[in-house]
Amino acid sequence: MQGLELAERYYEQYGAPMLHAQFEAFEAVIAVGLCGSGSECFGFDDAVSADHDFEPGFCLFLPGEDVIDRRTAFLLERAYAKLPKEFEGYKRSLMSPVGGSRHGVLRMDEFFLAKVGSPDGRLTAEQWLTIPEFYLAEATNGKVFRDDCGAFTAIRERLSALPEDIRRKKLAGELLTMAQSGQYNYNRCLRHGETGAAQLAAFEFVRAALHTVFLLNKAYLPYYKWQFRALRALPLLSDVADPLEFLLTTENTGDLAETKYLIMEDVAGMVIEALQAQDLTKAVCGDLEKHAYSVNDAVADASLRNMHILAGV
Repeated sequence: MQGLELAERYYEQYGAPMLHAQFEAFEAVIAVGLCGSGSECFGFDDAVSADHDFEPGFCLFLPGEDVIDRRTAFLLERAYAKLPKEFEGYKRSLMSPVGGSRHGVLRMDEFFLAKVGSPDGRLTAEQWLTIPEFYLAEATNGKVFRDDCGAFTAIRERLSALPEDIRRKKLAGELLTMAQSGQYNYNRCLRHGETGAAQLAAFEFVRAALHTVFLLNKAYLPYYKWQFRALRALPLLSDVADPLEFLLTTENTGDLAETKYLIMEDVAGMVIEALQAQDLTKAVCGDLEKHAYSVNDAVADASLRNMHILAGV
């Protein structure tokens, strides 16, 4: 059983009755769900994931102290801690009386402040550009089981996608990185006899290509260890996963080096087709650098457009 399903079933069997019996007056303002850190919040958990931080548990997201005061929050923490320690063969981790860091009672504003630096999900352009996207993913992943008043869900919706100008700015920077690392520097490093530098160029190409594909899908790039798994589930350009993995895992010598360069050009061509399909570029060529500047030129906000093209990388 995956963690999201386990959490929801545990909440329905034990959490919901506890809230209704002991905190009926606050049910309507408490959001319940499971989101944040951990593979289970992305649906990526498997048998290996159960070796740590995997347990029946859920989150109770509380509004500010003007709605639920500290004493009531403490009583909620006590009640959560008293829920059954084992459920459907899985044991809860030992925790303090105030709950664990991933499950239990959390303040909504503190949760979002920790993830994205804003208690209500309202971000400046600079924040949108600089917050690692895996934090944005953690703020919006998982599942909300209950949110009667909609306050928690409203913040998640505010953070659910990059503003279009931010997406284009980030995309422009990653396209330029793909051009410099893969279409230009990879072969130059090999001609210099620097196979290690060539592998760094290949790595930069793969890193930028991964982010580019997520941006084209309007999806957040997750934490690095889940990027290939998430890539294979995307609706657009998921077929670049195997070629990109090949670039990371093969040597830079002989025929392999030529094959890797051709793969980079193939991936570049697929990306350009996707850019054109979304009307993100006016360039008509195979040079990713020209497409990068074309994408940047279409950023509507002048102050954002005039930042360095790599500002979002």
